[in-house]
Amino acid sequence: MSNNDSFIDEVTEEVRRDRLYALFRRYGWIGAVVVAVLVGGAAINEYFKAEARAEAEALGDALIEALGAPTPEARGAALAALDPGDNPRSRALVALLAAGSDPEAGDDLWAISEDASLPPLWRDVAALKAAMAASGEMPAAELIARLEPLALPGAPYRLLALEQIALAEISRGETAAALDLLTQIVEDDATGEGLRQRAVQLIVALGGDPEAA
Repeated sequence: MSNNDSFIDEVTEEVRRDRLYALFRRYGWIGAVVVAVLVGGAAINEYFKAEARAEAEALGDALIEALGAPTPEARGAALAALDPGDNPRSRALVALLAAGSDPEAGDDLWAISEDASLPPLWRDVAALKAAMAASGEMPAAELIARLEPLALPGAPYRLLALEQIALAEISRGETAAALDLLTQIVEDDATGEGLRQRAVQLIVALGGDPEAA
């Protein structure tokens, strides 16, 4: 009886093996395609990563060379000649750096400050630099309205934004408002020494008492 059972088991195993081989012959190409897609996808992904790294390195080298130009005019021209490609962060970086050399870059900076695809910190820097470039050109009320979100408590560039708002208040004759803002800057523990000195000088120029701040 056990011999019969053993024979039946062997026949059953052979049948299973034959069926498995038949399935491999019929559908094995699907597995090959899946493997090829996975391997090919990984290779394409690595290619694009390597290409992105190469572009970033090339842009970095070009930026270093441009920023090494001897004069602001030469730096501005070198930065303007750069092609940052389609990456919005690369375009924003080049525009931010160019703004330091190009007084006409305000429109580009405002556009960057409103680009929701960029990190908030980048947008805030662009807005602050654009406001500084627009000082004296844009109506004070509009300038203040653009700066107020940057001057909210906890904002990373709050103190610098307060300084620019104070300057805008001075330009429209609101001396008391400017003195109040400048006093806030002087009294803030986070204020750097350079900014504090500028605020004190403005307070004195406006007839205020820096010692009372």
